[in-house]
Amino acid sequence: MAHDHPATRPANPRFSSGPCAKIPTFTLDKLSDAALGRSHRAKIGKEKLKAAIEGTREILGIPADYKIGIVPASDTGAVEMAMWSLLGARKATMVAWESFGSGWVTDVVKQLKIDAEVKTAGYGEIVDFAEVDFDTDVVFTWNGTTSGVRVPNGDKIPADREGLTICDATSAAFAQDLPWDKLDVTTFSWQKVMGGEAAHGMLVLSPRAVERLESYTPTWPMPKIFRMTKGGKLIEGIFVGETINTPSMLAVEDYLVALDWARSVGGLQGLRNRADANAKVLWDFCDEHDWIENLAVDPSTRSNTSVCLKFTDARIKDGAAFAKAIAKKLDDYNAAYDIGAYRDAPAGLRVWCGATVEAADVEKLTLWLKWAFETEIAAQTETA
Repeated sequence: MAHDHPATRPANPRFSSGPCAKIPTFTLDKLSDAALGRSHRAKIGKEKLKAAIEGTREILGIPADYKIGIVPASDTGAVEMAMWSLLGARKATMVAWESFGSGWVTDVVKQLKIDAEVKTAGYGEIVDFAEVDFDTDVVFTWNGTTSGVRVPNGDKIPADREGLTICDATSAAFAQDLPWDKLDVTTFSWQKVMGGEAAHGMLVLSPRAVERLESYTPTWPMPKIFRMTKGGKLIEGIFVGETINTPSMLAVEDYLVALDWARSVGGLQGLRNRADANAKVLWDFCDEHDWIENLAVDPSTRSNTSVCLKFTDARIKDGAAFAKAIAKKLDDYNAAYDIGAYRDAPAGLRVWCGATVEAADVEKLTLWLKWAFETEIAAQTETA
């Protein structure tokens, strides 16, 4: 049986979960003011880096007494800096429910060999924070980029905790509400919700985190690229734009442009509204079709950025092969790029719904998802 594909495609079929779609108004000429060929230590370079830091503070509502730094190696570099520099002073609790969180567990337990309790949940679920001891240092992801689940709020993180909270928020920042008073270290990158370029990370430190840095020295050698203190004092320059290593001034300009766009759509609330609207299109689609579901078990923990989906039709014999065929078909037809599930995640699809994506494109994608599913089911039946 022939299945005609939809008449229109998403105007922007880029639904990758990182690097993510550029801002809708992006054109290369918007980067014409980039400080190319100039030192990042020159006046113009420092000004742009500082503008990136303060623009981040403005949009995200980060408290004035929190430090914000631009660091190497994207979100991964920021998380590693935090763990290598801060952990070891007290027992740690590693909380993981997806691939990247599991990676942080490996680094802490097997590389740093820190005394840590490990709490995990399967894909589509999260650990109950009521069962976490926040008098230990707690490392966790706010939004599971590879599992499509998020922490619904910070209510279960006590204000009077003794330990530090170290939060990988890379696919949450700029799309979800981050309770800064509950987060001592927060990391993210430009390449997710802001659609920026890769390789640059952001590290946000609370006063409690700064106090730990200045009062505790890890027992292991510290790579230069991770060092945030000198003589027992915070290197303040890192947090006003004097980066540890050379940043890309082109990427910095791209981020500044994205921050301006964020202001134009209503700041953080506008960004959150856009992500919510995008994700709702897929959530409603799942509710209307009995062959596809959200991977997140509890609706209150569903991510509004990295929406992970699973096929549930009993006729599907090989779930991984079926999902791969769907993703390839949509790519071949230029209807959706890079939406296969992460390699460690359950078979299915992962559709980025962050603020730089347009809801109209997600709507068109659902038509193509339905067509691809029906086409693949028919083909499977014919060859059975």
